[in-house]
Amino acid sequence: MTSEFRRRALFQGAGIGALALFATTAPGEAARAAAASLPASAAAGATAASFRAIYHMTPPAGWLSDPQRPVFTRGAYQLYYLHSDVDNGDGGWDHVSTTDGVDFAFQGTVIPLQTGLPTWTGCTLVDTDDTAGYGAGAVIALATRPTGGVRKYQEQYLFWSTDGGFTFTVRPEPVIVNTDGRAATTDAEIANAEWFRDPKVAWDDARGEWVCVIGRQRYAALYTSKNLIDWTLQRNFDYPDHDLGGIECPDLFQITADDGTTHWVLSGSMDAYDEGLPCTYAYWTGSWDGSFFTADDLTPQWLDWGWDWYAAVTWPSNEAPTTKRYGLGWMNNWKYANRQVPTDTSDGYNGQNSIVREITLEKQPDGRYALLSAPVAALRGTATRTIPIADQTVDGSTVLPYTGRAYEIELDVTWTDATDVGVSVGRSADGTRHTDIGKSGADLYVDRAPSDRAGFALTPYTRAVAPIDTAARSVHLRILVDTQSVEVFVDAGHIVSSNQVNFDVGDTGVSLYAVGGSATFTGITIREYGR
Repeated sequence: MTSEFRRRALFQGAGIGALALFATTAPGEAARAAAASLPASAAAGATAASFRAIYHMTPPAGWLSDPQRPVFTRGAYQLYYLHSDVDNGDGGWDHVSTTDGVDFAFQGTVIPLQTGLPTWTGCTLVDTDDTAGYGAGAVIALATRPTGGVRKYQEQYLFWSTDGGFTFTVRPEPVIVNTDGRAATTDAEIANAEWFRDPKVAWDDARGEWVCVIGRQRYAALYTSKNLIDWTLQRNFDYPDHDLGGIECPDLFQITADDGTTHWVLSGSMDAYDEGLPCTYAYWTGSWDGSFFTADDLTPQWLDWGWDWYAAVTWPSNEAPTTKRYGLGWMNNWKYANRQVPTDTSDGYNGQNSIVREITLEKQPDGRYALLSAPVAALRGTATRTIPIADQTVDGSTVLPYTGRAYEIELDVTWTDATDVGVSVGRSADGTRHTDIGKSGADLYVDRAPSDRAGFALTPYTRAVAPIDTAARSVHLRILVDTQSVEVFVDAGHIVSSNQVNFDVGDTGVSLYAVGGSATFTGITIREYGR
């Protein structure tokens, strides 16, 4: 059988480091190794106060955006991401390797920028059965390039590698052409037709062929192929009753739920801000018959309710490939991605990936199927210190006896009459700066407004809200805090909220709060990461 990945080592976590140091280097040391590799120009611009993420993957320098789905070769996972020397500039693919998903070793540029010919988002796969003719086990990448130059129509090109994904050769002609774009003659027609990008390929074992989904302005286009070169357009998937914007970085995969049933999932990164919904990762569960994806419900579900989990990728786990996937996303949002961020000045880079998460499909009490998320299990094993804190009953606000910049806090909250309960992280000494994670009425929210900094304000995109049962009087929170981000996992992972936050150097405190009555916080555990 031709599979998306060889079923071997476990992939767990997120960070950046040197491959030779994996066995002995803590996440903080790995991050310092990355910082040390900055070019002289970037190092000269850095200040004494570094804002580089400690346990999230960051580039050594320059601009990082969309991750590309990894493959497992040479005893490690090979992950690629879009990179440019300038913020939001044209570029190519950079390459990192990881054995555990907690530390990533930078391997350099694998698909470089050619003059006037950038390489944009796509995917990688291992062609185990040599369907494309480049050898059994060849690593194949499909990615979008602009045929005819940057302002021309977008089409899908095939790259192949016979050394495990460390060097690639590109076919000179696209393998999936943009027929709308090729029919266009005027600049206006080309502009309307050029959105045709971000291919994602999966193996359909039932039919013995590849399936490719491509994002378009109002729908997803679905293609099939026996050899990854000759593709047939099947039918499109649309969502006519929802204003979700265009699909970017779509995905299509199979996963088996907790009740043993198998489902197809179609997803995409989408901007539903105008409908009061996230600008992150929407998905539909359903079925694929070889030509059409039928959704169980055209109303999408969301894998993240924060501001910053975009261009996300998922892939099957090696230890349970049919029932568990891993995933990570670009922690940014096109509402403000074009601005300078604090790490541009302090550390010479812009952009980080989220923590790797484990994703499962579970049947809900109402009969629908939903994807649940949890931080990858290996993350806890990399903690440099664990601090248990005594249970707290709070009516108002209580500051905890802890300060830090890279940690997670896990706890349970219960209450009866309180109208607003939660945790403040990134609290300044005077209490004026903080990011709040709480439950109020039907809202589970993350509010980063009090963490805005002069010159880096995220207003009005500050309060991220997810729906939660109004009647709930208890909640389990696991909150991951890094130097410039907060990721929140609620209860069993039904709700996740990923957000970049512009913490300042002194924003290191943690407090608990309850409004309109008391709340009890139990099982409080802080795990510290890195230095």
